[in-house]
Amino acid sequence: MRFTIPRDIYYGRGSLEILKEIKGKKAVIITGGASMQKSGFLDRTKKYLQEAGMEIFPYEGVEPDPGIDTVMKGAQFMKEHSPDVILAIGGGSAIDAAKAMWIFYEHPDTTFDDVKKPFTVPALRGKAIFIAVPSTSGTATEVTAFSVITDYSTKIKYPLADYNLTPDIAIVDPDLTDTMPKELIAFTGMDALTHAVEAYVATAASVFTDPLALHSIKLIITNLVMSHEGKKEAAETMHYAQCMAGMAFSNALLGITHSLAHKTGASLGIPHGLANAIYLPYIIRYNANKEAENYHQNGIYSARSKYAQIAKYIGVLEEEETILVEKLIGFIESINNALHIPASLREAGVEEMEFRRMAEGIAEHAAMDPCTGSNPRKADKDDLKKLLHCIYEGKKVDF
Repeated sequence: MRFTIPRDIYYGRGSLEILKEIKGKKAVIITGGASMQKSGFLDRTKKYLQEAGMEIFPYEGVEPDPGIDTVMKGAQFMKEHSPDVILAIGGGSAIDAAKAMWIFYEHPDTTFDDVKKPFTVPALRGKAIFIAVPSTSGTATEVTAFSVITDYSTKIKYPLADYNLTPDIAIVDPDLTDTMPKELIAFTGMDALTHAVEAYVATAASVFTDPLALHSIKLIITNLVMSHEGKKEAAETMHYAQCMAGMAFSNALLGITHSLAHKTGASLGIPHGLANAIYLPYIIRYNANKEAENYHQNGIYSARSKYAQIAKYIGVLEEEETILVEKLIGFIESINNALHIPASLREAGVEEMEFRRMAEGIAEHAAMDPCTGSNPRKADKDDLKKLLHCIYEGKKVDF
């Protein structure tokens, strides 16, 4: 068993200022669109690093759902400037892209195919350390061993997975999230909730990950809707909760909610957090429908019993497991409704003809996704295809 997180996590409003104390000579800053520039946080980051005595080289314009070409261009940029500090600031896409760039900067002869399988990333930190500063409250990539990169030639997302990718330093400063639009708050918040729920029932869950997963679930359920409504204190709590969920799932792993979200994102044009929000109630019911038993550090458990434990932890006063699971599903559906998230792929605007054309391939690729192996109930291509049809049509999962 193993539990890995960044060596240092700085948190709290104004914690970005710790960059003044970072040691290094040259820093490449990776960021996405214009939001960090408009908000002033990019300039503030440059200023702090310059005060630390570093030469600064910014690389801007990482797109949402970054592709392999972006990663390789960024790695070449790093090669030209030879940084000993890589800092990624922005949403999950910018940080994920920077993690992947880091691989090919340190190992220029490595190809993307070499690292697509889990735990195949070579040793890092021979040239640079990695600092992650998230501006959204969802992906938690600042504390995880994952980087999701899209191959646009096949429209498949690949979750690169290796503990080498865990950042050295995470700066979790809620100030950066104050300008998040409401839709992004909803999508990233439900992404975080999915991380925590899947981590709690995943086959690699442990005595170290369970408390983080449970507590983050409670914080998210309590604060997400208030954050969406503009309450600043709730938004700050969400930023910490999503980070705790990240520490949990980076070590406990995830499940088929994420397998399907990875494979439908580029194929059907569904944002990752939205996909997770739509799929999660269906997947909980699928996992709880069968007593799929898995080894857990505390003994043998079923997914149903662990979902029931979540329901009890958030305050549901029932004893029967099946009722507890249904209450949990209903609670998640009510949050989705409050956040104006559709209940099916059809409601989300996916055309039926396009869905039927893509469903077979999505199911096939999702079956091979690394997250499928840690789902508490086995799911093959046929299972995933049946699930997809239920999710598209909004039908109850009864198998």
